[in-house]
Amino acid sequence: MIHIQGLTKYYGNLCAVDHIDLEVRKGEIMGLLGPNGAGKTTTMRMLTGFLRPTSGTIRVKEYDIAEQSLEIKKLMGYLPESAPLYHEMLTFDYLNYVADIRDLDKSRKISRIDLLADLCGINDVMHKPIGELSRGYKQRVGLAHAMMNDPEILVLDEPTSGLDPNQIIEIRNIIRQIGKEKTIILSTHILSEAEATCDRVVIIDRGKIVTDSDMETLKRSAGEENIINITLRNAEFEQVKEELKLLGGIIGIKRMEEDNEVLRLSITCEPSTDIREEIYLRIKQTGWILLELHQEARTLERVFRELTREK
Repeated sequence: MIHIQGLTKYYGNLCAVDHIDLEVRKGEIMGLLGPNGAGKTTTMRMLTGFLRPTSGTIRVKEYDIAEQSLEIKKLMGYLPESAPLYHEMLTFDYLNYVADIRDLDKSRKISRIDLLADLCGINDVMHKPIGELSRGYKQRVGLAHAMMNDPEILVLDEPTSGLDPNQIIEIRNIIRQIGKEKTIILSTHILSEAEATCDRVVIIDRGKIVTDSDMETLKRSAGEENIINITLRNAEFEQVKEELKLLGGIIGIKRMEEDNEVLRLSITCEPSTDIREEIYLRIKQTGWILLELHQEARTLERVFRELTREK
């Protein structure tokens, strides 16, 4: 449905988005993840026609954004991170105004506003000024705005940013409900957000895509390795590394910290192995003092950190 090829954006000498290739299929909820400053918002602004790419192409269905951006915008609803609302207007008046801008006919307008009020859970605030609403309700009003023209594609940039835990759960539930009928692109820097909402995850870092995977595959990859952390005293890294390499089941050994007092190591082990006993017995035969030994499961958060850490 959406075809992105070689998408690039420069701000002066800064490359914010670096030759991205991406396909978004109809009916999926795709999470665009990455740390702050990774290029997520810039990508979404180019996708929705708010920014012109430096190079590359974006096609939505049969339309090319360089020549037919208006047709593409008609297919999309866009909720920026901070919903651009008129705070002095009543919620109903604002949505009525949006409906007029979207050129909804009178026979359809009121029924559409009523439907969105139910879906987004804003019936109780329809006659309140938007400026008096909580951030969570403002996000809901922004979501109703984005959906006013019943778009085929919904683009949400950090939709739960700044919300409290209850508001986050409510917005997630609304997104999942909407996702049964529409294609959704959801930007976030919180992995648990994507895990709770998305079918597929694209992780972007420093303007480049570092992984593109469905959520189930990403979860399986998160469980493929175990990490054992140990802390030693009276030990040197190279000696410990040579000694532990004699054990089976170890993929890699990385020094986390070393000072005059202690040496901290992270040991990556093969899937479904537990060699803590072997490590303990090997260390017992040396003059090193074992201060700490524990096994750390490789979580989705760890996968995210590994993919986006400084090289």
